[in-house]
Amino acid sequence: MPRIGTVARDLYRREMAASKTAGDPQQRWRHLERAHILSQPDPWLHTCNHVAMLALALRCRDRREALGQVVRIVVAAPGSMTGRYPEGNTGRVAVGLTTPMPVPADLARALSA
Repeated sequence: MPRIGTVARDLYRREMAASKTAGDPQQRWRHLERAHILSQPDPWLHTCNHVAMLALALRCRDRREALGQVVRIVVAAPGSMTGRYPEGNTGRVAVGLTTPMPVPADLARALSA
């Protein structure tokens, strides 16, 4: 059963699609980070997002990011299922694994819809 509403799920899909067509890696990361925030309550989407982040890290040949994403893939679903995830966290290794962050207003509205 999905743990996010239709509005958030649709926005998640748009962000994931935009991450595939963005012109440069920085823009791709931004879309994946936004999708990550939306995906956190849903175990499947959360895990899929980290797999996409791993793929981008490998394309960018960023070993540190790739290793961090492998760890996050392992903990994403259990964290979502138990509700133990840092709200607003962008999912990147530059941010601590358990560090909560402010949720952008548009994403907060989508998550509350």
